[in-house]
Amino acid sequence: MSKADKLFVNMCRGILDNGYSTEGQEVRARWEDGSPAYTIKNFGVVNRYDLSEEFPAITLRHTAIKSAVDEMLWIWQQKSNNINDLKSGIWDEWADADGSIGKAYGYQMAVKYKFHQGLMDQVDNVIWQLKNTPQSRRIMTNIYNFADLSEMNLEPCAYSMTFNVTGDRLNAVLNQRSQDILAANNWNVVQYSVLVMMLAQVCGFKAGELVHVIADAHIYDKHVPVIEELIARPQYPAPKFTLNPDIKDFYDFTTDDITVEDYQHGPQIKNIPIAV
Repeated sequence: MSKADKLFVNMCRGILDNGYSTEGQEVRARWEDGSPAYTIKNFGVVNRYDLSEEFPAITLRHTAIKSAVDEMLWIWQQKSNNINDLKSGIWDEWADADGSIGKAYGYQMAVKYKFHQGLMDQVDNVIWQLKNTPQSRRIMTNIYNFADLSEMNLEPCAYSMTFNVTGDRLNAVLNQRSQDILAANNWNVVQYSVLVMMLAQVCGFKAGELVHVIADAHIYDKHVPVIEELIARPQYPAPKFTLNPDIKDFYDFTTDDITVEDYQHGPQIKNIPIAV
């Protein structure tokens, strides 16, 4: 059975059984009808995924792996903040008339900084360090730029990656300030797992661990019955995931370079209400 399923079920059970409810408090998020979107939450959830053992797509339901990777490449490779460059509609709620989400996500990745090795953006700095100083403990990105927060249509949820090389393995920590568990958990896990695998391949390493740290891991009140049904479903073995081995440059990857095989999963959950 998939280890990602077990981690997901244990996390959800922990939130539902022992979490803190915000019901009756003043909350920012609202449902489409304007009513407050309360949550049950746990603070400081940490999940570890060993990418050398399996690809961490849950099988309780289908995770749209290529769509998740497309969004990751939109941020990390295209360094775009315009939804017209994105194949899915997941950012439509936060885009302006021109398609921009403001100075968020890909915009921050495109900003150039003066590093010791020269002027470059955060992604190119990570790649340079992995190739030239892999022993460094300073290989990281951070897109939570306080100077630009007022010009972001949504402040970054997954905001920081820290990379660490141990032997021949590339590991990473994904820091996330907040996560809607039903809507986004496995989506984020999948896309940042693929990022680690891509960077490992082009920088000469094997993919190691992804450690996912969530400050506020929450389940919205209207999602509770869905989560209860979801975590009671049958579990299947993890799918087989491979990258095109011929790609040697991170900027050459596309979603066509991804192969997913033997992905057994439960039925997709449709029309999930989204709090904004």
